[in-house]
Amino acid sequence: MSGHEQSYIAEAFRANWLTTAGANLDGFEREMSARLAGRHTLAVSSGTAALHLVLRYLGVGPGDRVAVSTLTFAGSVFPILYLGAEPVFVDSERQSWNLDPDVLESYLRDAARRDELPKALVLVHLYGQHADVDRIRALCDEFEVALVEDAAESLGATYKGRETGCTADFAILSFNGNKIITTTGGGMIVARSADAIRAMRKWAHQSREPAVEYVHEELGYNYRMSNVLAGIGRGQLTVLDERVAARRAVAARYRDALADIPGVALQPEAEWGTHSRWLSVLLFDPEERPVDPATLVLALEVDDIETRPVWRPMHTQPLFRHARRVGGEVAESLFASGLCLPSSSSLSAAAQDRVIDALRRALTGSLAAAR
Repeated sequence: MSGHEQSYIAEAFRANWLTTAGANLDGFEREMSARLAGRHTLAVSSGTAALHLVLRYLGVGPGDRVAVSTLTFAGSVFPILYLGAEPVFVDSERQSWNLDPDVLESYLRDAARRDELPKALVLVHLYGQHADVDRIRALCDEFEVALVEDAAESLGATYKGRETGCTADFAILSFNGNKIITTTGGGMIVARSADAIRAMRKWAHQSREPAVEYVHEELGYNYRMSNVLAGIGRGQLTVLDERVAARRAVAARYRDALADIPGVALQPEAEWGTHSRWLSVLLFDPEERPVDPATLVLALEVDDIETRPVWRPMHTQPLFRHARRVGGEVAESLFASGLCLPSSSSLSAAAQDRVIDALRRALTGSLAAAR
């Protein structure tokens, strides 16, 4: 916590507005809008809920296809299934690890010939770094595919000087407990259209009609954020830039401390933007540094250090074993050779030194074993 949250929470208690209406909700949406180029915003219960509402607004339904980055968390995909649609998983490129525009172009041209174009594309900005949005937006415009930016991991990052989520007509954010700022649990829709936000706000509030009694003409959801949690979000938003600076410093320290070890590199920062370094992620060259990330996870657990492999590509998940994919080899190689390190904004230099020392020992041991 930043220390600013308590004043907003206290005001919610003082005013006795604790649930799903109040000044903090209005303020959080307004302040995030000011941050994101004046886009219209809607605070909801999670990033997954936000994506579900956006895809429904875009008309996604049974029989439709939705293209999505394969190297992502399942929350980018589940809403596609909620709506009865079919995911099509698209491979990554190595410059940013995000969706590959060349692979996407090939897929869309082939899909157009077959009359099998997707209704929408969910474009994930992985680990705090943007995909090449302009190229991808141009392709979506050409083939009339709705583009949704999944900015759950990239708040605070920029693309060609623009804040995250400000290129496509729709974007979603996440404020889960592990994100760069948090409401403990929550998400947000970012949209160009005020009318779209009004429609989704109604759905998120159980689709109640403006009547004295409870009247429902449309399917709705209980996707509301509470006024208390929005107060936490307001306090967190005041320190977003500090959090980004802290995470970038953590990543730079890992990079410098491990620079002398062959075959170890930090996730690259693409030329088109600023990486927020929500997570610091290492990639091991399989020729120079043949290590299994899962083995490193277990080795570091002995020192009470929590790490994780890179997201397992969605097309390799048992749930999606029958789903269509376009490419996938790059995403699979990143999963096979990537490791996410402790990256908290509050990570002390001493704690990071402990991570670095343990990692160096584990890497030295793994290389010796491989030889």
